[in-house]
Amino acid sequence: MEQDQPPLIDESTSDAATRSLVDDVKRLVEDGRTLAEAELAYQKSRAAVVGEAAKGIAAWGALALALVFFTLMALVMGLLLALATTPLGPWGALAVVTLALLFAAALSGWLAVNRAKRVSRLVSERTGSEDESA
Repeated sequence: MEQDQPPLIDESTSDAATRSLVDDVKRLVEDGRTLAEAELAYQKSRAAVVGEAAKGIAAWGALALALVFFTLMALVMGLLLALATTPLGPWGALAVVTLALLFAAALSGWLAVNRAKRVSRLVSERTGSEDESA
């Protein structure tokens, strides 16, 4: 027993003859509104998923940064204790470790400033070339 399924689109020409252009435009606008509402709901759900994932990513990232910080503090403390037993003594070890950390901080800051300047130049060059071509 085969059951006839109704067609997805009514192909009767009598309906097309009785419809007006205004009715067709109203249907089109209604379909567009339905599509826009569905797209908005879809994008809202995607944003909610990304927001929930971002919370977890931020928490794990913060934990990783905290652990790296404590690891560096343990390294500094270990260096101080190791150098304190050398002829430098505790004050000399403190001075050596402090100067090494200041040097590393200065080098990192200098590299950051240079990269920021380079990016700034690249952005200003790109903006300047776009302005000239427009």
